[in-house]
Amino acid sequence: MTTADASPIPDFLSRLRLDGRSYVVAGAGMGMGRQTAHALAQAGAAHVVCVDVEADRAAEVAAEIGDVAVPWAGDVTTRTDAARLGAEAEEACGRIDGLVDIIGMARWESILDMTDETFDWEIDICLRHGFLLSQELGRRMVASGGGTMVFIASVSGLTAAPMHAAYGAAKAGLMAWVQSLAVELGPRNVRANAIAPGTILSPRMDAVFTDEQRRANAENAPLQRMGSTSDIASAALFLSSDLSSYVTGRTLVVDGGVDAKFPYGTL
Repeated sequence: MTTADASPIPDFLSRLRLDGRSYVVAGAGMGMGRQTAHALAQAGAAHVVCVDVEADRAAEVAAEIGDVAVPWAGDVTTRTDAARLGAEAEEACGRIDGLVDIIGMARWESILDMTDETFDWEIDICLRHGFLLSQELGRRMVASGGGTMVFIASVSGLTAAPMHAAYGAAKAGLMAWVQSLAVELGPRNVRANAIAPGTILSPRMDAVFTDEQRRANAENAPLQRMGSTSDIASAALFLSSDLSSYVTGRTLVVDGGVDAKFPYGTL
């Protein structure tokens, strides 16, 4: 049999495997981070460093995952702890092949009433750690031959973010940072991407949403449901694996199709 296409067919399933690789998950103590740490471990990662500001949460998630997990506690919005994480993770794992950075939180305040403290806090918790970890871990990835970085942004950074404008601005900055990372580090075999979740029923959101809010958010999505933390972990696994080996500098929107809707009502 002859064919015009003689290109070899790869083992696509093997491209999802992470065997022998070591990953750092920042914000692994709950929600998207916990699910992502499990996803990387299930895909064969040799080490998963479970980072959280709360030592108990980091330890609990690491215990759930088992022998490949390494708990680590600290505040990686500071240079001191980000540098300590880089050194201690490399010592524990031998090398760092990937980062998934999930840290972030929104405060709800109007622009005219927002305090300097809130604005600075949002920059720290949504953007500064991306800068610090991409340096501290990126240098190690470059030295060892390459790696992947995945940052959790938000759809609030793609549009207006009413009543949480500082959060939206910080997440928009994170997505811009990812593009620059991709261009600067791509020649050194380091890929960088972002994920922009829509409304995700994380433990934190589940605790504050009313039944009516859950219903309204589900109905607003073309898929007619809210997103789960495992939906975000699945996207992070894809961007961390060789299935996405030619993807860098991109933001993957995971919002059930909301962003695709026509925004101007019925014509």
